[in-house]
Amino acid sequence: MHSYDVFRRYERHVWRLADIPFDEVRPELVRPEYVRIARGAVMGEANSIAAQHGFFDEFVDDYDFSAFIALWGSQELQHHFAFRAWLDQIDAQVEPGAVAAMREPYAPGTTPAATLATNVISELTVNHVYRAVAAWVEEPVLAAIMTKASLDEAAHAREFIHYTRCRLAEHPDELASVLETLFVYTAEQRIKHPVGVFKGELEALRDHDTIDTGFTYFLTQVATEGELAHLQDKIRRAFGSLTGLDLTTNARVRRNLAEALG
Repeated sequence: MHSYDVFRRYERHVWRLADIPFDEVRPELVRPEYVRIARGAVMGEANSIAAQHGFFDEFVDDYDFSAFIALWGSQELQHHFAFRAWLDQIDAQVEPGAVAAMREPYAPGTTPAATLATNVISELTVNHVYRAVAAWVEEPVLAAIMTKASLDEAAHAREFIHYTRCRLAEHPDELASVLETLFVYTAEQRIKHPVGVFKGELEALRDHDTIDTGFTYFLTQVATEGELAHLQDKIRRAFGSLTGLDLTTNARVRRNLAEALG
């Protein structure tokens, strides 16, 4: 069972909140944008509860994938608590009502494969952004949390790619929905994350930092020239590897989508 192998691998690389030196946070190095980025990360990671709910319902007949989701959800919640603990050290507040609003369940994807593909994009995007922000921030404890979370997200992306590939092997009729998902999230010159797409308009989030806040700082203050294109290319190559198609440009994505809808 693949999730058993994942479990054994995760055990070897696990980290704990107790290992983070929160008493070494250096408030004098904290800039206002760091606080907003951390709050946005808290909000993004808060979605793991709703996402698990949706995964367990949509994949009720897939024990192996559900076991992986139990592991994944625990690590995502760890990220949520790590960023909140860092904010506590600098007396920064997170609105409880905004966090609670993230519990609202997601609607199922157009197909189960599309749901999996959406999470491939989510994990690859956050992995890239966390890693870049970790190298940019000057406060060392926040940088360490970002680095650890980034490595976790890379591992998560690998497993979602695996399960998407397996799903398509058993249900090739869902290919079009996967290609459509890829096009929706990479066709524009901006970062689109599922949390922002599906929950960005929640009333409880009005005037509150969200995951899109962090992405805005990444694009305006952290990203180098061409970095967004690099991220989108990375996502398209990942989808190419799991579908066996040439998806290196949006034009090729559209062409393959048209053929799949054929």
